Amino acid sequence: MNFKNGCLLVAFLLCINFCYAQTGITFLRGTVLTQNNQPADGATAILLHLPDSTVATSALVDERGAFQFNNIKPGSYTILATMLGYKRTYTQPFYIAAGKSVSLAPLKLAATNTQLKDVTITARKAFVEVKPGKTIINPSASIIADGQSALDILRQSPGVRVDNNDAISVSGRQQALVLIDGKPTNLTGTDLVALLKSTQGSNIDKMELITGGSPKYDAAAGGIVNIVLKKGNNIGTNGTITLGAGYGRYYKGNSGISFNNRTKSYNIFGNYNFAANKSYKNFNTDRGIDYNGLQSNYNTAYRSVSETFSHNFRLGTDFFIGEGQTIGFLVAGNINNAKFNKANTLSIFNNNVKDSTVYANSNLNRDINTFTYNLNYNGKVDETGGVISASLTHTRNSRASNEYINNTFYNAAGAAYRNPLLLQNLSPTKVGIWSAILDYTKPLGKTAKLDAGAKYSYTKTDNNLIFGPLVNNVYTIDTTFSNHFIYTEKIAAGYINYNAKFGKTDISAGVRGEYTNSRGDSYREQSPNNQHITARNYFNLFPTVQVEYHHDDKNDYVLNFNRGITRPAYDKLNPFLSFIDLYSYQAGNAYLRPVYANSISLTHTYNQEISTRLYATFASGAAFPFYQQNDATKVIINTDVNLGRTQTLGVAFSAPIKFTSWWNSSYDIDASYQRYIADPKYGDFDQSVGDVLINTTQSFKLGSKLAAELSGYYETPTVYGINNFKAVYYANAGLSMPVLNKMGKLSFTLLDIFKTRRDRAYTNYQNLNRNTVDWREYRILSVNFSYRFGKTSVKGAVRHKTGNEDEQRRIGGN
Repeated sequence: MNFKNGCLLVAFLLCINFCYAQTGITFLRGTVLTQNNQPADGATAILLHLPDSTVATSALVDERGAFQFNNIKPGSYTILATMLGYKRTYTQPFYIAAGKSVSLAPLKLAATNTQLKDVTITARKAFVEVKPGKTIINPSASIIADGQSALDILRQSPGVRVDNNDAISVSGRQQALVLIDGKPTNLTGTDLVALLKSTQGSNIDKMELITGGSPKYDAAAGGIVNIVLKKGNNIGTNGTITLGAGYGRYYKGNSGISFNNRTKSYNIFGNYNFAANKSYKNFNTDRGIDYNGLQSNYNTAYRSVSETFSHNFRLGTDFFIGEGQTIGFLVAGNINNAKFNKANTLSIFNNNVKDSTVYANSNLNRDINTFTYNLNYNGKVDETGGVISASLTHTRNSRASNEYINNTFYNAAGAAYRNPLLLQNLSPTKVGIWSAILDYTKPLGKTAKLDAGAKYSYTKTDNNLIFGPLVNNVYTIDTTFSNHFIYTEKIAAGYINYNAKFGKTDISAGVRGEYTNSRGDSYREQSPNNQHITARNYFNLFPTVQVEYHHDDKNDYVLNFNRGITRPAYDKLNPFLSFIDLYSYQAGNAYLRPVYANSISLTHTYNQEISTRLYATFASGAAFPFYQQNDATKVIINTDVNLGRTQTLGVAFSAPIKFTSWWNSSYDIDASYQRYIADPKYGDFDQSVGDVLINTTQSFKLGSKLAAELSGYYETPTVYGINNFKAVYYANAGLSMPVLNKMGKLSFTLLDIFKTRRDRAYTNYQNLNRNTVDWREYRILSVNFSYRFGKTSVKGAVRHKTGNEDEQRRIGGN
């Protein structure tokens, strides 16, 4: 769809909405407030017939306290408003005439005097909820998830992929855009992993997995993950304290606190999380090389033990400067200090006879600091409900990585055959991001609205690699490896989106345009005038269309189409040749292009519980790891390339099953057909494969307090680019109980019960014959405690977008 056609579509929908608005349909609008005149977000408004008080319809109250009923028949009614912790409230009886629109005076809820600790809550959210265009994960509904980090919860969530490099996607294989409370995380790669590992499940209200996308967001081909932190609903102060400890092969520990203090004039909110984690990673590689009649095997056993200490914090304020006007400031940071003790053993065989062994031992110290500053504004601009929001954000990321490698060489008999080779590997990096966004929402009549906005971002990355051997007790610079790369990128974007309701059908259609200007400059350390430039300028349109049809109270259908882009992570663009061992290297690719994907899906939801989704995704320029092996020198270089095209066709099914009053279960199945087609320059590669993922959770209520949970995961053998993966399977278990008058919770979890979780892959393509096994410390026994203090219904902070979500996602780790 080009820009012209997109404009015609919006104009056409506007005309339809105008004509529809003239047909005399009856609408009823109102608001529900708490006793302090704050929006009763999450309350329920129920329309009752009079005089028999039968239920005509109901609706949830939104974050503005508003609700609306459409297509109301003439007659006498009253409205009942309910909310946990508040007394029921009714309106005075009123009459609705045909063809009239009615706006009611606000309903006010009065708080009950009952303390939360005296209330027994029997209803419980499901771990997975299916909504139009998105799936909602509720960590508090799962014992296992509640005791895990955000990253671990995503690993076990249906519809989410977290690969062995901790890359997250919810739509296809491209990386997802990760937000927290609708704001950017300011982190990607190792930075993002550290943040997600230190964010505890007990502090998360829900996770929104958005596959349909929206023109308001950056055009993310891999979908969107929005992590919404817990907040309350009224004036006062509250908070949560969490503590956790675990043990696998080494210790784990975490602690955190979140708080919210709201008055009529301002709101102060924040959280702090600390995590300490010592863990191991084993990575085995067996590589066979057939050259000039000689069969060689280069087998690597990599072992690392890492110890990481991370601090993550957020502190913000919202000032309510007038009716419907809010100005806010947010500062967030992540400080991550890690030490790695690495041991790499390379065993070389010729014709099955051991030739030699090379040991590479090193100590790596890595410090990552990220700070984000955000100024934002939200406010009404007219009496019709028009809203404008603006945001200015600056993010600074710095990474220091210092590694010293000691290579020793031994022959088949175990005797040293050359002097040790000592290497220095320093790679400091700095990233700066500025972004500004402006959004505007305009209601169009009773059942339609128009959203429009603009964004501008500027990013600069400064990457330096200093690599070389120790010569005469002085580290020198090897110009083959050492490099200085500066990358700048400017993105200007604008969008327009139209939403309307036509009877039982809701339509959302829009388009986002993005213009990108980028430049990469590479300088060799000893040749400052040796500059290598890559420059790109491109403009793209990203249309999005979503049609929801509400057939009846039980059946809903959603048809969605969207086009997205995944730009390369910044560190993937650095043309560095990074040392792994003397025969293995990792290289960046300054010519790596964005990936474009078109996705379409049709979803049927029954009773808001059982969901069936048919989907298809077609990506061009798909980026995958690619290996170039020199058979003569035995050296292999791994780099990401735009391999070619991918096609994915699939069906996803989700359903809960209740066996007894004490045993509930859920099942999620995703079956797909995937095809990978390489561009001719990468050889004759055209491979198809089926892929099936199965998630199941069994929940048990053991008496009045004790609850247990067992979950399992299985994925059939599959393909990712030129890599073939074997089946993956594991099981987790959990046990929990309320403590301290139900204000606290104690849980015990055991992950990877049978120690089966690992990634096993093989590659047999062109001249490469390679097998790998990636085994990490997944089996962990842990105990977790959380405690809620203060008033339990505190209105949360106003959630603002900061606008540099996509740029922050691309700040990669080493």
